[in-house]
Amino acid sequence: MPETAIAVEGLRKRFGSVIALDGIDLEVPVGSVLGLLGPNGAGKTTTVRILTTILRPDAGSAHVLGIDVAASPEKVRPKIGLAGQYAAVDENLTGRENLIMVGRLTHQGRGVVRTRAAELLERFDLMHAADRVVKTYSGGMRRRLDLAAALVHRPPVLFLDEPTTGLDPRSRTQLWGVIAELVNDGTTLLLTTQYLEEADRLADRIVVVDDGRIIAEGTSSELKATLGTTIVEVRLEDASSAGTAGEVLSGVGTIEVDDDRTVNVSVTDSGRAVVDVVRLLDGAGLVIDRIAVREPTLDDVFLRITGHKTEEVPA
Repeated sequence: MPETAIAVEGLRKRFGSVIALDGIDLEVPVGSVLGLLGPNGAGKTTTVRILTTILRPDAGSAHVLGIDVAASPEKVRPKIGLAGQYAAVDENLTGRENLIMVGRLTHQGRGVVRTRAAELLERFDLMHAADRVVKTYSGGMRRRLDLAAALVHRPPVLFLDEPTTGLDPRSRTQLWGVIAELVNDGTTLLLTTQYLEEADRLADRIVVVDDGRIIAEGTSSELKATLGTTIVEVRLEDASSAGTAGEVLSGVGTIEVDDDRTVNVSVTDSGRAVVDVVRLLDGAGLVIDRIAVREPTLDDVFLRITGHKTEEVPA
């Protein structure tokens, strides 16, 4: 087996006048997790659809386990699994019937399929609902069943396209646990997400995409380190005073105005910085409602790099 599970070079895709991908390069080692992070419209899903042979690229190359996805899609498909943003299961079949159907579509033997379906239902905590029709399942149960269906044929490479979108916090946490188990078993995973916490928790490396281009990449710690050691978060008593406060504090560290009343100051010496922040704002007649020192998050990284948050789509 090659050491690189997914290799992408100069990938481009256009839909009419819209440039979805503008020269993406990716490399995912076997057995690792890559988090593809970005807002809606950034190019994440287009990348996944090309890698899973649903779309053809306009330019560039994409290989999965050394196989060219455009030239030999029929050789790629048996080696990959895909769980998209919405559960792609038949709600009129039972959970067990869905898994058996997928097994037959992927040319697994009857006996093997039934055994595998039972294994997956047990692993995904669905055995109690195995013989209920899927229309009676909760959203979290459907998403777990969808992920189980992607694993029926034991693919070495798995693509998860925003797998926890729309789930409540409890269901999201449950699914994270299942994904972590798959990774521990050696599955190579490419995960697209808008949830920074999800990328932080699951990914070995993170690639940040925006407007079809890669704008940053590294481990979670490496990306956070670009902002400085710590962040002094200041909330002001008066509304619409953050802009003025940002100007006053510009000499303390790197400034990010979060909203009309909140300013984040990235610093390397938080103890001294807090003293300076209080002194400068007091001298400017600006009253502090709350001040806190915290570690940077991926939200901070994304806001700094793109100028907008992950849930915001640029105009």
